[in-house]
Parts: sequence; C-alpha cells; structure tokens
Amino acid sequence: MLDLAILGLLFEQEMHGYEIRRRLRDELGLFANISFGSLYPALSKLERAGAVAVTSEGPSGAGSMIPSTGSLSGERAGLRARRAAAPLAASKRSRKVYRITDEGRIRFEQLLAGEEVDDARSFGLRLAFARHLPPTARLALLERRRAQLTRRLATDLARASGERLDIYTRSLVEHSTESTEHDIAWLDRLIDAERQGSSPVRSEPSSDPRHETPQHQTQ
Repeated sequence: MLDLAILGLLFEQEMHGYEIRRRLRDELGLFANISFGSLYPALSKLERAGAVAVTSEGPSGAGSMIPSTGSLSGERAGLRARRAAAPLAASKRSRKVYRITDEGRIRFEQLLAGEEVDDARSFGLRLAFARHLPPTARLALLERRRAQLTRRLATDLARASGERLDIYTRSLVEHSTESTEHDIAWLDRLIDAERQGSSPVRSEPSSDPRHETPQHQTQ
C-alpha cells in the first residue's frame, strides 16, 4: 500500500521526502502515523527497483558566490571567505528530490488496477487515485467493493437473526449493519454517477469517525 501511495503522489509531480510525508499524512489521511523510518526505506526500495529516480539539490556554498576581484589582496580575501564557508556548506545535507520513472508509472498502474480490495484502507487509497484509472476499471473497483460489502451485510444480518446476543453485542452488530448499509448507499451513488459519466455525488459525512476515505472511508 505504501508503494502505491508514494508512486501515486510522484505520478503527479516530483517532490522531496518531507513533502511526500506531509501529503501522505495530511491529504491522503491513510498514513497518519508514518515516520521517516518507514518512508525512506520504502523510497530506497523503489529506487533500487527502478521505479523512482533521485536528483539532489546541493547546498549553495557562500564561497561560490564570491567573484574574482582581479587583485592579489582581493583574491586572498576571497580564498579566506571560501575556506570559512566550506565547513558550513559541508554540514548542510543535500535535499533529495524524487521523481517517478517509466518503470514506476507501469508499476503504479499495475498496483492501482489490482483486483484485491481486502479492506477499507486499500480501497480508500485506490479511490484517492481513481482519476488515473480508465472509466471501466474505475467502475469495476466500485462494484467489487460494493459486492464485498453486500456479502458482509448478509453475514451481519444472519448473525443478528440467528444468534442469541446480549444487548451490547447486538447493538454492535446493528451498528455494523447500519454502517455497511450507509456505505453501500454511498457506493451506489458513485456507481450511478460513473455509469452516467458525471462527477461523483458527494455523500453526507458519516457520524461514525471510523468512516473515512480520502473524504469518506468505508468500513
């Protein structure tokens, strides 16, 4: 999932590690606790695989900006200035800027079009980049998720009617059922809009904080 998220962000523009982390946490909302200790190994793996490439923006040393004066005393002063600036320049780490490669674009499209939609998080991530899918693949993604939730709803309904549950367990089952029904209705609107070739209908925000995709995530 992290590979898909990174490649999806870089598919749109080049950026450095700090910006990738910020967008993963603040915009996608699916990696709220991601650390640089997780991000940079993932970037290194993608670089080794040829999916991303790195360019470095070296620090601008003060000495390189000192022009030639044409006099011996001026040149000596410039040399002293460059020597004084060298330790400071060396202490500044170059900022790595990452960009996606042709191989990375192919990999991103493969991950995005993958048929597995195992949980709300992986579905939400694919939905965040669904604009890069062709319409037929986008519709298939929504229909797969709806089918999964329909099966879950049937299981919950069978459990509620067939088991002797205490009031608290029953309330949880009922809450799960209501949440699943809400998500199916939301997907129905998206599917209908996709079939009509119009912009997706924005759903009302759920009162359940666990419901979050990039804007509204299904359970």
